[in-house]
Amino acid sequence: MLGVALRLAFRELRRNLMRSILTMLGIIIGVAAVIVLVTLGSGATQQVTQQIASLGSNLLMITGGKRMGPGQSASAPAFKLADAEAILREVPDIQGVAPQASASSTAIVADQNWGTTVTGSTADFFTVNNRQLAAGRIFTASEARSGAAVCVIGETVREKLFGSRSPLDARIRLQKLSCEVVGLLAAKGQSSMGTDQDDLVVVPLRTFQRRIAGNNDVRMIQVSASEGASTETVKLALQQLLRTRRHISAGEDDNFNVMDMKEIANMLSGTTQMMTSLLSAVAAVSLLVGGIGIMNIMLVSVTERTREIGIRLAIGALASEIMLQFLVEAVVLSSTGGLIGIVLALTTSKVLATLLSVPWMLDVPVMAEAFVFSAAVGIIFGYVPARKAARMDPIEALRHE
Repeated sequence: MLGVALRLAFRELRRNLMRSILTMLGIIIGVAAVIVLVTLGSGATQQVTQQIASLGSNLLMITGGKRMGPGQSASAPAFKLADAEAILREVPDIQGVAPQASASSTAIVADQNWGTTVTGSTADFFTVNNRQLAAGRIFTASEARSGAAVCVIGETVREKLFGSRSPLDARIRLQKLSCEVVGLLAAKGQSSMGTDQDDLVVVPLRTFQRRIAGNNDVRMIQVSASEGASTETVKLALQQLLRTRRHISAGEDDNFNVMDMKEIANMLSGTTQMMTSLLSAVAAVSLLVGGIGIMNIMLVSVTERTREIGIRLAIGALASEIMLQFLVEAVVLSSTGGLIGIVLALTTSKVLATLLSVPWMLDVPVMAEAFVFSAAVGIIFGYVPARKAARMDPIEALRHE
């Protein structure tokens, strides 16, 4: 019985091909939109996770300022190099500590200049931030202690100032500082926040403080916990040490913030997933619109085929068989639209993932759910027309013109 119903359903689709295609359009768009959004959202989530992981899964960032509310913080005393040295000496399970201070500056080489960010730090900066060298070397411990005029540059700075030439042993002028390029960092591209991670010049912290900033302030301290150590335990130890060093009494709020990169990764991933879910829910509305279109066309089809239904009932067809016939036709319409939508989604998501530079992730469960939902739409919205056809009076149906 079901096989006969399927053959009749496909016959009706071919008989009114253009009407069938237009009816399926809502389902096609709905299924395609949901799959494309989920695919791109999953790719964006994976990209954020990978970029955060590239900074170091055991990384903690210490910044000054009392947290006042979302996006607000009160001013607080800057850190000193001694604070970073105390962290390395007194906090257990520490792999590296990188005190940092940064400023915007114009890098000049001959007749070329480029606005970039100059960061002063120690040699641990490269270990803590998982930065690899493409050429040259990092500055030595003795160069860092003496405040030598040396620097390591990012790929963007090299491209803007040197073109295809090697920057090693060349000199860059940064305000009043003329420093020798001793190393070139391997490219990392944009961060999850959209900033260029290769647009920087790294100099020894003492060099930055003496020749660029003119003070001994440290604006941020990055701490890398040892492999296998609990970042939560390290975070508590950091807070206790810094409260003591900054003379914060019991009952007073911290005038600094310790951020765990795992927490930031979870927050960004959660935000991306929530936005994907919301957009997918909006896109799913078009599936409901497509279902209403199917119900509308099936009601028209029942009206057009009233005499056919009357003849079938008059020669012995059961009401359940008539109902099954129209339900199958509705499900074939919606399922075919779902399959076309899946094919369209795969092609579109692949193209968009390439254009947006996000990983393309094939999510088979989502495609299966979208197909099942499209078939369910056919059953739900096809029920009313099928029930109307099954309840027809054969005599009245035969009289229909």
